[in-house]
Order: sequence, then structure tokens, then C-alpha cells
Amino acid sequence: MSVTMCQGLGFVVAVLGLAGVIAATCMDQWSTQDLYNNPVTAVFNYQGLWRSCVRESSGFTECRGYFTLLGLPAMLQAVRALMIVGIVVGVIGILVSIFALKCIRISSMEDSAKAKMTLTSGILFIISGVCAIIGVSVFANMLVTNFWMSTANMYSSMNGMVQTVQTRYTFGAALFVGWVAGGLTLIGGVLMCIACRGLTPDDTNYKAVSYHTSGHNVAYRPGGFKASTGFGSNTRNKKMYDGGAARAEDEVQSQPSKYDYV
Repeated sequence: MSVTMCQGLGFVVAVLGLAGVIAATCMDQWSTQDLYNNPVTAVFNYQGLWRSCVRESSGFTECRGYFTLLGLPAMLQAVRALMIVGIVVGVIGILVSIFALKCIRISSMEDSAKAKMTLTSGILFIISGVCAIIGVSVFANMLVTNFWMSTANMYSSMNGMVQTVQTRYTFGAALFVGWVAGGLTLIGGVLMCIACRGLTPDDTNYKAVSYHTSGHNVAYRPGGFKASTGFGSNTRNKKMYDGGAARAEDEVQSQPSKYDYV
């Protein structure tokens, strides 16, 4: 898979996942009334993170928001915080990943800068997906605990007769949407991190070493002897000084001796 395709696929998957996380956070059906023991009812209750709703058999639906903050369960507030953090981090990751896309050129941005931005956006997407999955899982665990506690208290026997009946809640559609959306965001972040490796430039440097061949036609002689090329005659004029009077004589190169090495 090419770097551009991997990066683009990760971006699209992460965007779809983040859209699902936002949708799950805004949905009202995080917990729905369990109709196992009462399939025919005139009122159907379901609750979300921000409000609780009642739907009547006539089709009329009435919702009431949670107008209190301190009166809510601590788990519900923790789930709210996790979902909001996941959305905020995911939005920041999308903004960073837009500038990191290889198909988008911004002035003279180098591949190393795009690689760092791609890795950053991938990490942000992973954090966003993990927050969403943890938030949904915490709410689901709270539902399971309350469900079995309500089941244990639903039937209190008095001479074998049912005394009280309590409303039980089970998983709503928002939980499944949140799990799938968090997984998609996580997968998109992993793909962005994988694409980062392909964008990283190769830092391997090869040091060139120049080799110079030894000079041709160079003769070497031990100390005391002068180098000679050994090719052709080499006549030169040399001035000799004898008793203050200069005289010139022609010197002819001597024959190569046994100490000459070509």
C-alpha cells in the first residue's frame, strides 16, 4: 500500500469514526427500558447522557434534560467528560491531518514536517478512539451492574407473591454506535502512524572517498640521489661559481642507474 493511499484511508476512517463518536454522544438512547417481562406497555423510557425521554403508545415523546450537575451520578459525569475529551482531541487531529496530507502542498513544506504532523494526528486519533471506547464501556458496565441489582430487588417474596416491580434498563443503540465509532477512530490513527514511516526521509549519508592514482613516470631514489624520469634527454644549464666567477656549463643527464625505480 502506498504512503498516499494509507494516509488518505486513515484520514477518511478517522473522520467517519469521529462523526460516529459525535453522533453517539448526542443520542438519547444510551439506556433503554427492558421489556423482557413486560412486552406490552403504554410507556417506554430511555435515557441519554444529557436528558431522559418517555415515549407513549400514542407516539408522543417527551424529553427532559438533566438540569443539575451535582445531582448526577459520578459515573455519568465521567462518561460525559471522556466523550467530550475524545471529540475535542479528534477535531484537533483532523485539523492537523489536513495539513499533513501528502496530496496537499503548502508552500515549501518538507516531507519531514509532514511526517511529524502525520504522526501527531495519528496519536491524537488514537487518544480520541480510546477515550470514546472507555467512556462507552464505563457506561455499559454501570448498566450491567444496575441491571443485576434491579433484578435481585425486583421480586421480593412475601408468601410467594410479587411485591414490587422495578424498571430495568439495558443497552441502547448509542452504545453500539460509540463502540464502532471509537474503533474506527482508533484504526484511522494507527493507519496515520503507519503512513508516517513512509513520509520520513532517508537520513543515510554516504561519504565519498576520492582515490588518486600514483603519478606516472616518477622515479624514486634513496637519499643522496635525484629523481629522474628516464625518458629522453634532459639538458639544462647550470651556473657554477668558482672563486667568485660564474660560469655556465651544459650538463647532460646521466644514464639511469640501478638505484632508479620507475
